Amino acid sequence: MSYHLSLLDKSPLDPGQTATEALQTSLKYALRAEALGYHRFWVAEHHSMAGLASSAPEILISHLLAKTSRIRIGSGGVMLQHYSAYKVAETFNLLASLAPGRVDLGVGKAPGGFPISTRALQAAVSPERKPAFADQLADLNTYLLQQSDASGLSATPLPPSPPERFLLGASVDSARLAAEKGWQLVFAGHLNGDPENLRETFEVYRRESGRPAILTLAAFVAEDEAQARERVSGMRIFKVFLSNGQTVNVGSEEQAAEFARQSGITEYRVEEKAPGILHGTAAQVRKELDALHHQHGITEFIIETPALTAAERFTSIELLAKERLSLAA
Repeated sequence: MSYHLSLLDKSPLDPGQTATEALQTSLKYALRAEALGYHRFWVAEHHSMAGLASSAPEILISHLLAKTSRIRIGSGGVMLQHYSAYKVAETFNLLASLAPGRVDLGVGKAPGGFPISTRALQAAVSPERKPAFADQLADLNTYLLQQSDASGLSATPLPPSPPERFLLGASVDSARLAAEKGWQLVFAGHLNGDPENLRETFEVYRRESGRPAILTLAAFVAEDEAQARERVSGMRIFKVFLSNGQTVNVGSEEQAAEFARQSGITEYRVEEKAPGILHGTAAQVRKELDALHHQHGITEFIIETPALTAAERFTSIELLAKERLSLAA
């Protein structure tokens, strides 16, 4: 089928594993993805989470670029609300100068952590001077497309080719913003799998940008359908609805209560549900991806494997590769 297949990694820690070991696993994962022909390998940004080791994707990206040779490496994504657009542009222009033609900048609007880590990240930022997300994207365009701002400031070094720009989102508003600013939309289907929302978002983005969106999905492949079903059957996500209108997905009811406490909110409700994870044999998962490709014209899927053991994650991507899911040599 005419679509690419890429990977998203959060550097999860196996039970008893150290962060150093988890990051070494991420490197092995990227190397194996490159050998198998996956198109991109992205790393995430999460703060103050003991089970995840990737809190600074730009640092990990640099390490992965140095150890790989062909696969594109990027962020899925940088949580832009915490940072200066100028500094992000400098960082990714430097990465693109170190590895021309291989660097992706994916940015997101979410905090990537609980309120206490957000406050720590933004301790030196005056709320009154904090720019709007759309303005940050516009500033990034100026710096990444090697233009100077009104004061003559540029984000050096200037690489031979700029990083590719991706906006992570899961709504029609994200589609319109990405199209307006000239960013590639990556629909976070692993976080919001509502079919009608996906359809409408894809249609709006294609109509306003003239190109298809990328879809991120959670998927787990095993040799046997029953094995795959058993491994994902107990997984749950908990959606917290705060009285201030904010919603967030967490991993347990305890985390839901802690998020509300850190937000200073006493009234909230929690919905527990099974996450949307494609699972089964490689042939079964490929059939589902083929159907999405035909239905929405999707030309690339970014696959996040659930936080199972490292061995299971490696087996999953190996089996997908054997099914020749749009391998890019």
